Amino acid sequence: MTEASFAHALILGIVEGLTEFLPVSSTGHLILAGDLLGFNGEKAKVFEIVIQTGAMLAVVWEYRKRFLAAAPRFWLHLAIAFAPAALLGLAFGAAIKTHLFKAVPVALAFVAGGLVILWVERGERTARIESVDQMTWLDALKVGVAQAFALIPGTSRSGATIIGGMLFGLSRRAATEFSFFLAVPTLVAAGAYDFWKHRALFSAADLPLFSVGFAAAFVSAFVCVRWLIRYVASHDFRPFAWYRIAFGAVVLLTAYNGWVDWTP
Repeated sequence: MTEASFAHALILGIVEGLTEFLPVSSTGHLILAGDLLGFNGEKAKVFEIVIQTGAMLAVVWEYRKRFLAAAPRFWLHLAIAFAPAALLGLAFGAAIKTHLFKAVPVALAFVAGGLVILWVERGERTARIESVDQMTWLDALKVGVAQAFALIPGTSRSGATIIGGMLFGLSRRAATEFSFFLAVPTLVAAGAYDFWKHRALFSAADLPLFSVGFAAAFVSAFVCVRWLIRYVASHDFRPFAWYRIAFGAVVLLTAYNGWVDWTP
């Protein structure tokens, strides 16, 4: 493995950790970063499983006491919220990856998602649910339906669940925490499925490279989760919306004028 490979692993691990739980789309960022770095293809898919696992375990560690003490009702709500994306992913996942895992569709989703965030944040909302413990199974299902939109790369799983949760009556903190919790079964299932599909590509020789990416994703996600909980206490998500719109516009502009080759 070359020095450049370790640099790729470090960069992509940090990108995954910082974007997985922010409403900016980790998948979209990884697609674009992979294109820029020339790190894509089958091996990149395997690497993404590893760094997504690292990011997911950061949430497990941060909320380990909550998970260990959780009541059956909590797990039931996670299962209900997980179901829509799981079912639709199995049905349409291959077609989505074939047609939408490209720079321009991702950039369009970035812009569209930013506009949705601005729309939801346009006025004050009175939350009827201040804590995840107050959620009903129907609230969980609604958030799960919102998460299904994140099957479109560039939409953002966390953005869909947080903004969707707020739209359905959750407080900013409750929506953010439930998004964290829902990431665990979602990323575990997606990772297990992708691991099984690409199991022949895993090699012991890649362990050092994967370890760098895993550690970078874990640490950066851990820092990001702690920061985001403090952030939502006194801020809204409009800065992320403007970032999405600007970032997407830059990608579209560079693609249209041929300034950057975004071909996978």
